[in-house]
Amino acid sequence: MSDKTYLDLPFFDAAHRQLERELDGWCTEHLKDIDHHDADASCRALVRQLGTAGWLRYCVPQAFGGALPQLDSRALCLLRETLARHDGLADFAFAMQGLGSGAITLAGSDAVRERYLPRVARGEAIAAFALSEPEAGSDVAAMQCSAQLSADGSHYVLDGSKTWISNGGIADFYCVFARTGEAPGARGITAFVVDADTPGLSIAERIDVIAPHPLATLRFDNCRVPVENRLGEAGQGFKVAMMTLDIFRASVAAAALGFGRAALDDALARATSRPMFGGVLADLQLTQAAIGDMATAIDAAALLTYRAAWLRDVKQQRTTREAAMAKMVATENAQQVIDRAVQMFGGLGVKVGTRVESLYREIRSLRIYEGATEVQKLIIARETLAARQA
Repeated sequence: MSDKTYLDLPFFDAAHRQLERELDGWCTEHLKDIDHHDADASCRALVRQLGTAGWLRYCVPQAFGGALPQLDSRALCLLRETLARHDGLADFAFAMQGLGSGAITLAGSDAVRERYLPRVARGEAIAAFALSEPEAGSDVAAMQCSAQLSADGSHYVLDGSKTWISNGGIADFYCVFARTGEAPGARGITAFVVDADTPGLSIAERIDVIAPHPLATLRFDNCRVPVENRLGEAGQGFKVAMMTLDIFRASVAAAALGFGRAALDDALARATSRPMFGGVLADLQLTQAAIGDMATAIDAAALLTYRAAWLRDVKQQRTTREAAMAKMVATENAQQVIDRAVQMFGGLGVKVGTRVESLYREIRSLRIYEGATEVQKLIIARETLAARQA
């Protein structure tokens, strides 16, 4: 049983605490036999399950089938932490529905929102966020995928590629960011919704990673997208992307917390039951020191994570700096916690099929996606310097 005393912190209200209890119970009952080897089929099934159960309603605003009037960072974080603690692929399926449709929520016209968001909330459409490129990952402003407005102004023509796209190959639509050239660098990027069956959009490559998730490289060849599918104004795509990441970056930290709590749970069970030198593993001072470090690392990350979410929800502050701090600390700390849990299990810790082995693979990508740890440090430094100069 995970330590849930963090729910008593003043960051949460009664509705958040009830939400966590209900989801925890649902996960215990429904997330038992997920086939992680067939990630495509499992993700499709999980999206349907999460939609039918109503959990995906927290990914969109109430006006378009959502559970709450607007996206609530604390709810998103609690949902991701709880799902991740039970199963990494379930967390992935939930998270991509939110991230993949977030740009529509923030910048789509009412017609576009009405077309996509209710289906996302019901689990009837799988969403994806297509930002990274082969030569433009952390440096988003270096993207080369282009979108040219047609002479009659009725559509854009997309050419180029996107890679490391979560849900690539199974998504029903992609929020795509492409260079439209209104200005150099980040100011010349625009966002679009592109349906998966649009002529000119193809899957160039499926990508296998250490923790199986649907990933792909997308190719755009003379791909015609109606101008009505543009998200926000031309040249505002970078701003839309960063606003989306500001919301969901804190939820990445929450997922890391879920992985870390699961590892600590397993480590405690192992340490208190494994016979060792006439007692149990937990009797050894080195083990106790490790447990102290693990518990403290998780609590420190939780405080940063839910501070960022609370500031956005309650204080309605821009939380670029706070979300970056949470993402950096939570993912790095969870990696350390899981590594120590593996060490406590000894040989069993690296045996395929044990939970700590799975967690060891699951956590690694969180230190990279939605901005690697090194990028988070740059963001934190930039925001801190800007605050001092203001």
